[in-house]
This record gives sequence, C-alpha cells and structure tokens, in this order.
Amino acid sequence: MNESKVALVTGASRAQGLGFAVARELATRGYHAVLAGRNLEQTRDLAALLAAEGLSADAVRLDITDPEDIAACVEHLRDTAGRLDALVNNAANMPDFTVTSLLDADIAAARASYDVVVLGSLALTQACLPLLRAAPAARIVNVSSGAAAQIGAGVEAVRAPGYALAKYALEGLTSALAAELRGSGIHVEAVDPGSVATHPERGDDADDRSPAEAALDIAAAVTGESTKD
Repeated sequence: MNESKVALVTGASRAQGLGFAVARELATRGYHAVLAGRNLEQTRDLAALLAAEGLSADAVRLDITDPEDIAACVEHLRDTAGRLDALVNNAANMPDFTVTSLLDADIAAARASYDVVVLGSLALTQACLPLLRAAPAARIVNVSSGAAAQIGAGVEAVRAPGYALAKYALEGLTSALAAELRGSGIHVEAVDPGSVATHPERGDDADDRSPAEAALDIAAAVTGESTKD
C-alpha cells in the first residue's frame, strides 16, 4: 500500500452509488482506494468486495459533518499511508429531490445539503491538507452536478433547490481553493459527471449514465488526464 497512490473517496457506502464506482475505477488504476461512508458495515463490505477482486482498498466511517469522524479518518490515513494523493469529495445528500421551486425550498433541507456538500467538503479538505502536502502531486476533485447550472442560468423552476444551491456553492469553493493552493503542488477541480442512475427508488431516467461510466470522468480528473496543469 505504501508504494501505491492513495485516494480517499467520500460517500462510498452504497453498492449502486457513484462513490463506490469511483473507488473501484481508481483501484483498477493502481490506487489504494479508501472508501469512506457513514455506514461503516456497508462500506467495509464494499472494500472487501474490491479486495476479493485483487484490488487494494479499505474502509473508514466518515460523516463529514462530524469533526470527530473527520479527525479519525485523517488519523487512519496518517497511520496507514502517511500521505494522501487524491481526495474525492463525493459525499452529498438530496433531501428535497421532489421540490421543483426555489420559493418552495425547505430551509432545513437546504441547510442539511449545504452542511454536507459545502461545509463538510471544506472541513475534510482542511483536515487532509497536511497529508495532501506530503504527496508529490496531490489532487482534490469535488463532484459537482448539473443541478448547480440551474442557479447560474436563472431558470424559472429550480429542481431540488437546496441541493442545487449547495452544488453551486461547491463550485465556488472549488475555484477559491484552486486559487489559494495554486503553486502548492495540489491541483483542485470540480467535475460534473452528468445525470447518473444511482437511485432507482427515485425513478432514474432511461438515458442516465451508469455509475461506472460517470466514474471514468472523475477518475480522469484524479489522474490528471482531463486537465493541463
């Protein structure tokens, strides 16, 4: 593991989720994938599944709104690897996916999305900075969403408004982090993987991308294939 690049992927506790697909793709590319999710049992099972395929992976419990969880995650990375080559901020929630207007937004739901997508990603990034600086050329990839474009475009009816606002703020956070870390050896970018079929219970569209397909774009950002530094 010490010779492999290490990637931490948040929101990776669901077998049908994008986080797990990203972890699998990075592991197939030679990374040691650290799967992070709120449900430790599920996350460990998924890491074990990758290990059974001969891939390098392990798991940590991580609720990125919990400072103690963040501290424990960083301690695990420090003890097992001593550095972090890639941080993929994928964790998100969409408690208001049935709401179709900003004016009807549930403020509690919007706050919950913001706490996870924006403040949680920032808090984890801050905590991981010493480990990222310890890597030769680290990368931070924030997973955005087409939902954010609704805010910038000024559409008449914003779907999942709390989630959309949070993803829009995440893109702003990405730009600010990229500016502050310019010249540090840590590259920062956001990736919109498109509409991904990860929630059949919500009625995924027939033309949604599979998690495995969407994961290719995020993995390309992690490896540097999609950008010119």
